[in-house]
Amino acid sequence: MTQPILQVRDLTTRFRTDRGVVTAVDQVSFDVAPGETLAIVGESGSGKSVTALSILGLIPRPPGSIDRGEILFDGQDLLKLDADAMRAIRGNRIAMIFQEPMSSMNPALTIGKQIAEPIQLHQKLPWKTALGMAADLLGQVQIPEPASRLNAYPHQFSGGMRQRAMIAMALACKPQLIIADEPTTALDVTVQAQILDLLKDLAQRLGTALILITHDLGVVARYADRVAVMYGGRLVEMASADDLYRTPRHPYTRGLMACVPRLDGDTSQALVPIEGQPPDLTALGPGCAFQPRCALAQAQCRVTRPLLRTAADSRGVSVHLNACHLQETP
Repeated sequence: MTQPILQVRDLTTRFRTDRGVVTAVDQVSFDVAPGETLAIVGESGSGKSVTALSILGLIPRPPGSIDRGEILFDGQDLLKLDADAMRAIRGNRIAMIFQEPMSSMNPALTIGKQIAEPIQLHQKLPWKTALGMAADLLGQVQIPEPASRLNAYPHQFSGGMRQRAMIAMALACKPQLIIADEPTTALDVTVQAQILDLLKDLAQRLGTALILITHDLGVVARYADRVAVMYGGRLVEMASADDLYRTPRHPYTRGLMACVPRLDGDTSQALVPIEGQPPDLTALGPGCAFQPRCALAQAQCRVTRPLLRTAADSRGVSVHLNACHLQETP
């Protein structure tokens, strides 16, 4: 079995606010192996992006703090590193692709400068060499005439081209892990598919681990190897993508699936929304975070937090984790 490049253990991240303490990530654990794509899914506010920012050491302090856990990257606990050591890893061995490239790029700097700077910084190369590598990277992400595009500014690129440039920036130092936070949110469907195909192909070809943060279950079905479902800052289910779609076990996961229109079913049937609202993270009770919205909730769900249970998947091939008191069978 391939040794994971990233091991997150019992990660807990909180924010102190005027309304109280928000536990945005609550005892979350998962692994990612080289060449693997792990999708993290859930509603807005479920803790997906805060998990990513915690891994990268980008939680604003104050009001935020990582209060518990380990983030082991290639065997090294990132939470024990000082700012300089973390800076040497961030953008070099771990890269991130943000949701909206227009707001993530510096509008006053050329595309070439923004790609070449981290190459020069982390690899200690001459500027001319770094610019040449930047042009090569733009070619890898299928931007035509890459050398002539180095002097373009972000506003001169289309949305799809800006996202390709962001991927080039992420790949600049040949990272071992890429975190893509809703990388296609602002793009049309055709360009979304092109960007995700490109990202998946490059990650597999380079042996790079990929964490894909999304709320789009269609994206998950096509591109993920494994899926982690988050709700209320907690991990509620994790399985291979195939098994999660074949036999979702947590009521929240089933609710997400029921919200998605399917072309292989009865198209006249109305979609079933999940009743209620996402939880108030300043006032979570002692039980399951999903129980106020769950039609199957029992007395135990209100008083005891369910832990992730390990079981074989529907084919007995891999592990399926589920945090629910109900003794459900596929």
